Amino acid sequence: MTEGDQDILLATKKGKAVHFSEENVRPTGRVSRGVKGISLREEDEVKDAVVVEKDGSLLTITSKGYGKRTLFGRYRKTKRGGKGIINIRLSLRKGEVIGIKKVRKKVGEEDEVIVITQKGKIIRLAAKGISAMGRNTSGLRIIRLDEDDKAIALT
Repeated sequence: MTEGDQDILLATKKGKAVHFSEENVRPTGRVSRGVKGISLREEDEVKDAVVVEKDGSLLTITSKGYGKRTLFGRYRKTKRGGKGIINIRLSLRKGEVIGIKKVRKKVGEEDEVIVITQKGKIIRLAAKGISAMGRNTSGLRIIRLDEDDKAIALT
């Protein structure tokens, strides 16, 4: 739910993100196709969307257990429908983005996330324990996974 004048950030599994104003999205009917948020490259898909918080940060986790937090201020605002900018630098060793979450910056507010793996391992992490990094970085290992396991969900 939004208030009509907020900013939205969309993230894709191939590590791209677009940050745009909600005012650029025209109202449509229930049966319409909507409007384009981001132009996707081949074999890419939108993984998640968050409402941008001025003093917050974006937590990104990959399928191979890597992740990072990045301040929303590091994502320049663009028009919706663009190809996006780098959210996280990916490689075969890092995997693909499985999800993003908004993390509050205010002291005393403890945000936690849960990462679920394909083999059923569940890990709860304090967001403040995940390093804050720049937008164009690859992140650090958040969870250690077996060779044949991968992270599949972030809540």
